Amino acid sequence: MADVTVRGAGVFGLSVAWACLKRGARVQVIDPAGPGGGASGGIVGALAPHVPENWNDKKSFQLSSLLMAEAFWRDVAEASGRSPGYARTGRLQPLPEDGAGLAEARGQGAETLWQGQAVWGVAKASDFAHPPRTASGFVIHDTLSARVHPAQACAGLAAAITARGGRIVAEGTDEGQVLWATGSADLAELNAAHHRQVGTPIKGQAALLDFAMPQHPQIFAGGVHIVPHDDGTTAIGSTTEREFDDLATDAQLDAVIAAARTALPALEGARVIQRWAGLRPRARSRAPMLGAHPLHPGQFIANGGFKIGFGMAPKVGEVMADLMLEGQADIPLSFRPEASM
Repeated sequence: MADVTVRGAGVFGLSVAWACLKRGARVQVIDPAGPGGGASGGIVGALAPHVPENWNDKKSFQLSSLLMAEAFWRDVAEASGRSPGYARTGRLQPLPEDGAGLAEARGQGAETLWQGQAVWGVAKASDFAHPPRTASGFVIHDTLSARVHPAQACAGLAAAITARGGRIVAEGTDEGQVLWATGSADLAELNAAHHRQVGTPIKGQAALLDFAMPQHPQIFAGGVHIVPHDDGTTAIGSTTEREFDDLATDAQLDAVIAAARTALPALEGARVIQRWAGLRPRARSRAPMLGAHPLHPGQFIANGGFKIGFGMAPKVGEVMADLMLEGQADIPLSFRPEASM
């Protein structure tokens, strides 16, 4: 018998399973699509912080998770023998010509809010091998941002779980404490049971380019993320589509690719080697949904990762393991399911 059953093998489900296993629980993960079969099997993997100002519980939770990430993914790599593609390489953003004052204020905020663990500052664009276009000649450089390869990270988590004695199966029955981490499918059930929309799937499209700059900071420019991976590829994305007919990639992805090449001239001519689309679950509160499941008494939910799921995953795993195994957890009120009801 398992002590914990996790339904859903995306990054939230796998991270909770891994945290429970490390505490000695017997764990099974059930997902007919397999590890990373949904939105978590993507290609971008930008682990970027919120702006260091107007601080709140969500930003504090994210900071804690981002600071946990290096040790978290190192443990996964050691247990699985597989690289999740994690590296804290930082991020560049073009500095607007009138943006120096705001950048300085945010840098001062980072000194306090980021607890001396990372820096938000201004640097010359020419200091970097592949800087984005910037009219001012300067970029905002933060040292907190990191990257991971989503599909590889899910595969690594799954391998670590099985190496530690956990089970990952396509079908099974609930045993022990039960967590639902089934993304858009669970949000659809919640919507059907309530008088208003609890959450919604948002389609995102991304592309992988044959361009190597593995140790370079990621870039956010022209409204797109440009994320170098350690396998010699560079991911770009993504669209945010609230209305869509299918999961095919289309002209909207072409526009993202064009915007990335405009923002970063080094990408001009780089071959597109993969086009990807998926549905990312977003809760009504815009924060992850963590706690008691509204439809399954005595069971739990971890959902709503949307664009920040991988950045939040290490902390989500810990607090949900606290809740399921110890009966209590420090979960922000804005993350509780009732915040989206």
